[in-house]
Amino acid sequence: MADTLGEFLRARRARIGPEEAGLPAGSRRRVPGLRREEVAQLAGISPEYYLRLEQGRNLNPSDQILAGLAAALRLDEDAVAYLHRLARTAATPGRRRPRARARAGEDAPQSLLDSWPDTPAYAQGAGGRVVAANRLAVLLCPFFAVGSDPLRAAFLEPAMRALYPRWDEMTAKAVSGLRAMLDVEDPDPDLLETIGELTHASDRFADLWARREVRRRDTGHTLLRHPVVGDLELRYEKLLRPQARQLIVVYHADPGSPSADRLRLLADG
Repeated sequence: MADTLGEFLRARRARIGPEEAGLPAGSRRRVPGLRREEVAQLAGISPEYYLRLEQGRNLNPSDQILAGLAAALRLDEDAVAYLHRLARTAATPGRRRPRARARAGEDAPQSLLDSWPDTPAYAQGAGGRVVAANRLAVLLCPFFAVGSDPLRAAFLEPAMRALYPRWDEMTAKAVSGLRAMLDVEDPDPDLLETIGELTHASDRFADLWARREVRRRDTGHTLLRHPVVGDLELRYEKLLRPQARQLIVVYHADPGSPSADRLRLLADG
């Protein structure tokens, strides 16, 4: 389920209208978005060359060509980085980097998370499952417990959907963030299995995944409708541990806010 360069190009050109690209719309358009020859024109390459890129028959485009494609497809910084990763992977088929190994004693940062009793925090492994979580994280959401898969729960568990009143926004962020973080050179098999399962089990996930939107979000805001303490407006931070191939997710409320009082009430409960 990992992308190829051609799949990414096809999906992104389908999402750009001709007017958005400064081209006449015309009245006889058989495909959504831009035609191949229009992308080629905007990128400054021949239609034949662009066709080979989409078909996977040209596996080593130059940085200049990638820059032209990024401009033609109106890619932002995160999507441009993803485009370059896909091109690099296509240029070296079959070659995998050795997986980074966690250093001794760093398999799961449980003691670190436990030292933050007033701050919900959990850590996910490369496959998406939670490998460490503190007590307040589990009180905040049972799908943040060790062994759970928050991505899978977001799309398949009604209780998770009820927790997020802005579920559409949350799921869109989750999928575009997943694609930004996905290791296209050496994707984790468990994560690919989860993506495959969700593609078949959730129409919402399948639609979002097909959009090929890429947006890395290390910080942001979210609203949780907690069944015990009510609405919680929280900030989140995502901290990458590359050697351990883990991601720590931390939530906190603005000091002195009603959400901070409710989060404290949850911790004391």
